[in-house]
Amino acid sequence: MTAEADNVLEQIAAWRKEGKGVALATVVTTWGSSPRPVGSQLAVDNSGKFVGSVSGGCIEGAVVEEALAAIKDGETRFLDFGVTNEQAWEVGLACGGKVQVFVERVA
Repeated sequence: MTAEADNVLEQIAAWRKEGKGVALATVVTTWGSSPRPVGSQLAVDNSGKFVGSVSGGCIEGAVVEEALAAIKDGETRFLDFGVTNEQAWEVGLACGGKVQVFVERVA
């Protein structure tokens, strides 16, 4: 386990000890150009504070929103973000990529 993963898990434990609602987002699949590897995690508390990273910034806002919703309704989410190689060239990116993120409330 990496120091970053340890930090995410420690923060989850601290938030839960404080009685906060928490969700955990985990990168489960990547393809092509993806800023974070499979297994990368981001934890979110019910106030919107977060620790860790699933994308280096490009999709984290959407992941945080879905994590907040998961805290409220208890439903898991499977999020799919990506762009084809053709779309990437159209918008000036060098390559396409895909990342899938699983979001769950921590009980």
